[in-house]
Amino acid sequence: MNRLFGTSSKPTAPKPTLSTAISSLDTRLSSIDVKLASLTAELSGYQSKLSKMRDGPGKSALKQKALKVLRQRKQYEAQRDQIQSQVWNMEQAQTMQDNLKNTMVTIDALKTTNKQLKKEYGKVDIDKIERLQDEMADLLDVGNEIQESLARSYEVPEDVDEDELDAELEALGQEVELEREMYGGLEGGAVPSFMQDEVPEFVDEKPKVGGKVKEVAG
Repeated sequence: MNRLFGTSSKPTAPKPTLSTAISSLDTRLSSIDVKLASLTAELSGYQSKLSKMRDGPGKSALKQKALKVLRQRKQYEAQRDQIQSQVWNMEQAQTMQDNLKNTMVTIDALKTTNKQLKKEYGKVDIDKIERLQDEMADLLDVGNEIQESLARSYEVPEDVDEDELDAELEALGQEVELEREMYGGLEGGAVPSFMQDEVPEFVDEKPKVGGKVKEVAG
């Protein structure tokens, strides 16, 4: 249709951004600074000449030129101040825009994280975790009981009556003395019955008595 009616669609220029606008104004400020430096140098030359001249038409003409340069410098200084104010305002706006972008990125990240956490935590069964914890506690209790059982001492319990032990020890001593009197006639003395080892029937050799060995029977 555009070809038939002889119209062509031109690509639209990109819209200016704060960054491009600030860059353009910075370039303008640079050119103004150069112009101000030139006018200041020119004005200094006029002032130097005027200080050496006498009053007269020549000095008046030179003074008019100096005043013209001074007016131009004032105009450029006003433009510079105005542009600097615009740059400041746009830089503040750009800072706010950047902060807003960062805020939106942070919000998007939080939303994504929140969604992922809900998905992952939805897979967790609290009841199963509690049952698992209970089972682990029971197993630990069983393990502790096993360790305590294995570490049980087989020594004489502390609650045994000392008087009973003394009485039993004295009775054993009396039994030893009695058997010594009964078997005192044996060579080398006899061994008490509770200290004698029974010899199995299949052993022919009798135990030693009084440091000597009896001959084998048979």
